[in-house]
Amino acid sequence: MAAHPTAYERHAPSAALVERALAPSVQAVHWLDEAGPQARHPELLAPVRTDLTVVGGGYLGLWAAVHAKRRDPGRRLVLLEARTVGWAASGRNGGFCEASLTHGEDNARHRWPEEQEVLARLGRENLDGFEADVRELGLDCQWERTGTLAVAVEEHQVDWLRDRPHFLDAARTRAEIDSPLFLAGGLEPDETALVHPARLALELARVATELGVEVHEHSAATALRRTPSGAVEVHTDRAVVTSDHVVLATNAFPSLLRRNRWMTVPVYDYVLMTEPLTADQRASIGWQGRQGLADLANQFHYARLTSDDRILWGGYDAVYPAGGKVAARHEDRRASHARLASHFLATFPQLEEVRFSHRWAGAIDTCTQFTAFYGLSHRGRVAHAAGFTGLGVGATRFAADVLLDLLAGEPTERTELRMVRERPLPFPPEPLSSIGINLTRWSLDRADHRQGRRNAFLQVLDRVGLGFDS
Repeated sequence: MAAHPTAYERHAPSAALVERALAPSVQAVHWLDEAGPQARHPELLAPVRTDLTVVGGGYLGLWAAVHAKRRDPGRRLVLLEARTVGWAASGRNGGFCEASLTHGEDNARHRWPEEQEVLARLGRENLDGFEADVRELGLDCQWERTGTLAVAVEEHQVDWLRDRPHFLDAARTRAEIDSPLFLAGGLEPDETALVHPARLALELARVATELGVEVHEHSAATALRRTPSGAVEVHTDRAVVTSDHVVLATNAFPSLLRRNRWMTVPVYDYVLMTEPLTADQRASIGWQGRQGLADLANQFHYARLTSDDRILWGGYDAVYPAGGKVAARHEDRRASHARLASHFLATFPQLEEVRFSHRWAGAIDTCTQFTAFYGLSHRGRVAHAAGFTGLGVGATRFAADVLLDLLAGEPTERTELRMVRERPLPFPPEPLSSIGINLTRWSLDRADHRQGRRNAFLQVLDRVGLGFDS
């Protein structure tokens, strides 16, 4: 089958228009800029004996700390963060808090069909619980339970939406969000909430400290060791924390457990943020429901409004850096940001006067099952989870409870899930990882240019449980 240009390519604006839109942007994370200066937490400088140590100051570690304290207020708890709370993925994502714990219904149906209904129910309960926590803990994170509008931008994608309970034809879709590229839509009114991601992380840290958690920034954990008594030491460059139990929540960064080093790889996702829209610009696109927005391509885009009517526009390029190292040099990729700007202007030609204020990127902790995996080590004293693959805003809250359940040693509905008990396949060592991941990216791009048809390579990945279809 001959390749066809995508809708974004068929309606591409001029290079001059793209450059004009990008020219004012600064390489910085809008969410962190908007949150402003925050109270900082001291570096750990002296040995500590504690009941529970949490390694990682992102969502997973923060939820684990907060929920551990709520379960047992008398427990002494230390949280170690290598840099500052929320600086990595938790402070720079799109802020989509999904009900799905499995990176989509299709992924659950394919991998754990007998658990699909249970996982869907647990996901809805987790999202409801998240909303209750926002209210009860007073988390100032701009929570909006708006749902998501999935849109078809190619003719073959329209059929993918027809079986959805809230199918919208082109006219009804454009009445929700007006773009000449939108051919149909599927509205999921209650399955997604939007949050300010950096404020969520900072608010969880605030609540944790108010509950008595001892939070230490600039205190990178470097090693785990068991003591003769069976406790676990977490070493930093300046001190040692000895504790009964440990939660590892480092996600895209190298695990302190050697056996997990090739269970995840960092994949960089790129993002743009516009300046605030004027009233006329906002009226030209509608978007009165303020839903999250995503298209149905393999290389998909996601978008949303902020509280001050900016548009966040991200996705499409997912770049694995050779060698798999997380590094700041991967965050400013001109080609990816220019491609995003071009696709934005193709989607919303009525916004050609809008400029971008910020551009950034972040590393996603990708695993081969596209949703988190779990485990215990050190004779049940260390619990870990990673591999959220870009949908961790909501799933990390669920994962924190899984880890606390595992450390407690009492079976629960969560810990008995096959999804929790199984480990995904690891990635191969370099250079095989780079070859395989880049071949997969090429194949997904090829499918998007051939009416969604997956080539033989992707079909093989599907059969062995590595299919990128969720």
